[in-house]
Amino acid sequence: MIGTLYIISAASGAGKSSLVRALLEGDPHLRLSVSYTTRPPRPGEEDGVHYHFVTREVFQEMLGQGAFLESAEVYGNHYGTSQPWIEAQLSAGHDVLLEIDWQGAAQVRRILPAAIGIYVLPPSLEELERRLRERGQDSAEVIARRLAGAREDMTHALEYDYLVVNERFDLALADLRAIVRARRLAVSRQQLALADLLHRLIDAPASPT
Repeated sequence: MIGTLYIISAASGAGKSSLVRALLEGDPHLRLSVSYTTRPPRPGEEDGVHYHFVTREVFQEMLGQGAFLESAEVYGNHYGTSQPWIEAQLSAGHDVLLEIDWQGAAQVRRILPAAIGIYVLPPSLEELERRLRERGQDSAEVIARRLAGAREDMTHALEYDYLVVNERFDLALADLRAIVRARRLAVSRQQLALADLLHRLIDAPASPT
């Protein structure tokens, strides 16, 4: 059975990463794709856990080798997703989460149209600004640039299959879990997982009366 690829995108500060982390912690059948990036690590980030941190030279070499399912430049930094890793996980029947921006999502869905796209929205621009400032990781100039980019980013929200508003974290997390659960219950997945049961219920000869 082929696994499902879930693409989750959001404007910076919408809370996507926290939601993804909680979703993964509660679902052992989900795996996170760790992207490659040329940006420096933020406080608390670990190489190979949050991102694969590489130099621009290494990134360009991998790009030339066709190693990326998608790649994009965001705020002057490059990001890319390992195509061999994604394909191996899906072929093994694992469901995979991919945290990327709308540019990368469009690239992936051209290659893997069965991927499920989920866009996480903030409840308001004011709340988005508050969250960015509360992180304490960026300068006022960077925050202003992120807010300006957020409006453009969110114009692509309707290109996705699902929209989740992260106003209350617990409700947004429940929405994500419902999307994953519903996908696993689809006939295209269940007819394989329940092949024996369906055979006994439908194909087996009726008991004599």
